[in-house]
Amino acid sequence: MTNHHEDTPACATTPDGSPAVPLYRTMRLIRRFEERCIELVKAGEIPGGIHPYTGQEAVAAGVCAALRADDVITSTHRGHGHVLAKGADPARMMAELAGRITGLNKGRGGSMHAADVSLGILGANGIVGAGAPIATGAAWAAARAGRDTVAVSFFGDGAVSQGVVLESFNLASLWRLPVLFVCENNGYSSTATVEDLVAGSITARAEAFGMPAASVDGMDAEAVLAATRVFVERARAGGGPAFLECRTYRFDAHHTWEYRSFVRYRTKEQVDEGRRRDPVRIQGERIPDAARARADDEVESVLASAVRFALDSPDPDPVDALEYLYATGLRPRAGVITSA
Repeated sequence: MTNHHEDTPACATTPDGSPAVPLYRTMRLIRRFEERCIELVKAGEIPGGIHPYTGQEAVAAGVCAALRADDVITSTHRGHGHVLAKGADPARMMAELAGRITGLNKGRGGSMHAADVSLGILGANGIVGAGAPIATGAAWAAARAGRDTVAVSFFGDGAVSQGVVLESFNLASLWRLPVLFVCENNGYSSTATVEDLVAGSITARAEAFGMPAASVDGMDAEAVLAATRVFVERARAGGGPAFLECRTYRFDAHHTWEYRSFVRYRTKEQVDEGRRRDPVRIQGERIPDAARARADDEVESVLASAVRFALDSPDPDPVDALEYLYATGLRPRAGVITSA
């Protein structure tokens, strides 16, 4: 497992102080992790499928690079990138997706509910917008305890119409909580366009609650990092919440079920146009060829080990299906669940 000192960001800088290479490595790790996951979905090793994060890597990498290891995040159904960027072990993450007992959550969370509280990852969430009140609550707890930690809530453009997100905006502003709301606007809520679902300006919704809001190029990791740093430093100093819209583009399917359903809601030409600004390539062109090659080789080695670890790990025993169901440790009566 990757661990970080609490005073250093999850994505450290190089000795010269530049984040360029670490940002690229994080983005390359996320991209290749997702590509390997898609292969495992097609092979039947990851049950249920995934929501690929390909194309949006600059958001997770840029935001998490501005955080300390003791800061916390909440994620979404499309959350692999956030979890990896915050420092989760790729091998245990891969095992979690494959439903193995060596996973981050012993295979019980899967793709949409992976968490590692020890790293400040309070969980991905399959319910749209549901991470916002969790992050707001974490920020409230930190403020009450006198800590200067910051909470970040990731969500998509579709979540800005969810009442629980707007309620979180209201409480965070009323109580001046150290929370940053990050909207990943990839242009689509599943298969519907943002223009068809969201009236008015996304940033104006946050501004209506008295918090500063900005919109940034979500295909540029360094631009995301710079904007995030401003808001995180403000929150850490007691300035209250803020909202960051990251304009990005999802390269792949909303969910891998699209590979079988052949649903069509955008043309190949639209996707090709969106792919022209590949965030991984953009960041890769900013670093020396040798550094890029080293990062690529390191990522391939890490992911090869992660896949082996996941596939070599045992499946859960059905007898243990109700473990962790009750906070009190209550166990079901004998015989309720038997091994297959």
